[in-house]
Amino acid sequence: MTQTGEELAQKVEAFVRETIVPFESDPRIETHGHGPSEDLVAEMRALAREAGLMTPHILADGSHLSQVDTAKVLRASGLSPLGPVALNTMAPDEGNMFLLGKVASPDQKARFLAPLVSGEARSAFFMTEPAEDGGAGSDPTMMQTTCHLDGNHWVINGRKAFITGAQGAKVGIVMAKAEEGACMFLVDLPDPAIRIERVLDTIDSSMPGGHAVVAIENLRVPADQMLGEAGEGFRYAQVRLSPARLSHCMRWHGSARRAHEIATRYACTRKAFGKLLVDHEGVGFMLAENEIDLRQSELMIDWCAGVLDTGAHGTTESSMTKVAVSEALMRIADRSVQVMGGSGVSGDTVVEQIFREVRAFRIYDGPTEVHKWSLAKKIKKQHVSRT
Repeated sequence: MTQTGEELAQKVEAFVRETIVPFESDPRIETHGHGPSEDLVAEMRALAREAGLMTPHILADGSHLSQVDTAKVLRASGLSPLGPVALNTMAPDEGNMFLLGKVASPDQKARFLAPLVSGEARSAFFMTEPAEDGGAGSDPTMMQTTCHLDGNHWVINGRKAFITGAQGAKVGIVMAKAEEGACMFLVDLPDPAIRIERVLDTIDSSMPGGHAVVAIENLRVPADQMLGEAGEGFRYAQVRLSPARLSHCMRWHGSARRAHEIATRYACTRKAFGKLLVDHEGVGFMLAENEIDLRQSELMIDWCAGVLDTGAHGTTESSMTKVAVSEALMRIADRSVQVMGGSGVSGDTVVEQIFREVRAFRIYDGPTEVHKWSLAKKIKKQHVSRT
């Protein structure tokens, strides 16, 4: 951790606690998983700009903080579910900015990346497809969306599902398959050829625009808006997904820490059977277990961040971290609800929302079981190579 990262994280934490937390009761936070409204996002981001904290993990010269420093900053931003939205560290924008920074051409960066970094635009990553179409979910090789070259344009057709932030996004990264293999394209949104069929009602409610099912019908994209090279889409997806998995861990670690803080405050002030709840062994032990899970998760996040900072691809490390941290944070959120009893399942505190958000996180960027399966395949391969 550098001094710059530590100082920045402290500023982010103070901003989230003092400025963003009060927005958690704002009526502009929509229900049924559709996320905070656009005007609420704009208001919070204006405050972040005023504080000099917009997109804090990307520096003024366009360089990116190290992953170790990013971990500290993103954990602080996650102390409120609204924090990453306000500070522009939220998915899918954070991962999309990282991908464009690595793969996009200078012209593409000026046109598509710059408005994302400034927080003036949101983005969407169009990869997952509807199960009823037999499309790509955890297995991207099942992709049904197609693209073919027609003159100087690529023509794209297909359907996508669970596309976070598609409603209201201005920048899209669309993944489709060609004869050369998987391809990625940058598109301006909205586009009449990209039609939102519906926005799903989901358990989580922190991401603007929610999660949409989208139809893509004869979308024409100029050839110079292909991201990178034809046939390299799956490789680019891994460029994005390895750090994106880790970024999810960073943000939701902050939220789980906040839930634990609220549960601790409750247990240290609420009495039952003649003494404070915290003095009852069953409650005190749950809080102790939360502290252990928080610390272990922090250490694993920092370990994986350090691996990525060496330039390693980090696929195995990010899979391990995604599994361990998402499961640990779920335990923390669940215990926090349990400690608070009826108050824990009400909207009177943010604990109830954090529980819902972390439950969804166990599925984001690959569910636990897919990562375990992938790790098991690597274990088998290593064993065979040694025998």
